[in-house]
Amino acid sequence: MDFEIVRPQDLTPASIARWTELQAADIALDTPFLSPQWAQAVERVQRQGARSVRVAILKDGGREVGFFPARVGSVIAMPVGAPMCDYQGLVAEPDRSLNPRDLVAALGVHRLDFSFMLEQQAPFARHARGRDLSYLIDVDDGYQAYEAERRAAGTSVLKDCDKKRRKAEREVGPAQFQAFSGSDADFDRLRAWKSAQYRATGQTDIFETPWTLELLRRLFERREPDFGAGLFTLHLGGELAAVHLHLHGRRTIHGWIIAHDPRFDRYSPGLLLFQDILRWMDGTPYTRLDLGPGDYRFKRELSNGGQWVTHGFVGLPSPALLARRAAYGVRRAAEALPLGRVSALPGKAMRRMDLWRGLS
Repeated sequence: MDFEIVRPQDLTPASIARWTELQAADIALDTPFLSPQWAQAVERVQRQGARSVRVAILKDGGREVGFFPARVGSVIAMPVGAPMCDYQGLVAEPDRSLNPRDLVAALGVHRLDFSFMLEQQAPFARHARGRDLSYLIDVDDGYQAYEAERRAAGTSVLKDCDKKRRKAEREVGPAQFQAFSGSDADFDRLRAWKSAQYRATGQTDIFETPWTLELLRRLFERREPDFGAGLFTLHLGGELAAVHLHLHGRRTIHGWIIAHDPRFDRYSPGLLLFQDILRWMDGTPYTRLDLGPGDYRFKRELSNGGQWVTHGFVGLPSPALLARRAAYGVRRAAEALPLGRVSALPGKAMRRMDLWRGLS
């Protein structure tokens, strides 16, 4: 197995076509985050610096058999677009194997930190340190079939949405849904609401880092059918109540940035908007709404499927590898102690540091 390391902008049309072909062959890989367009979009906004986006092209006898993008620093590689990237993985021929340490060496670093790595990626499984469930909604048979399936599963979330929608229309005014809105004002409102949400919950406002907002803006302005970010809006009585910016690929819409006006909390406008999107998907090329990882009630109730993703690291013998191993050791030891919230502090500290590293 040979590796060729290239910039995303230097991918040839033939390489992009091959990458896209491999993605299309496996629905689990049909996520915008694993596309060549995502790597190219992130490289454009992050510019060239100490950390650069690179693509490892796997070759067998000169034939391209796989692609693995990463953000490469002087010592450590990490996911492209982290912390805004919900999936990481190798896009390759089925059952294609590789030694992850050979990949690390080819990227010219000492360690690869991965997060939201598809668990089915066997080469990385032994290096995982934890797993999370990513929630999926399959509407391949249409919204009505999905609604019936959710009802049979004993979930009343869609019935509750219908009740809240009727209540909102009685008390506020007509509900109006729009898919792939081009409204700059609604885009700006999404950013403001999301930043306010970050501040209210004590989280880092990722939009204070210039490249993140530029990435959103560029993806929002794309009008390509197979990749970009679509703005979905819900107005109640003529006022913007909820707005979502979702990435989309060829068949999958990926839930990404969502926010709503707190004045309409009692109507759950964010959920109503998800319901509108699922109904709208009938008759479109999109058959799957990916809610991503994160254990939230609305994801559990709306989803009818899921896939596991892992986090961990792999590397070459080095101080960087020892440091990450020690950090996970402290985290594992703390989580094993019956100390309540205190046990979770090392894990939270690691996640916060990884977030800052991604934004820098």
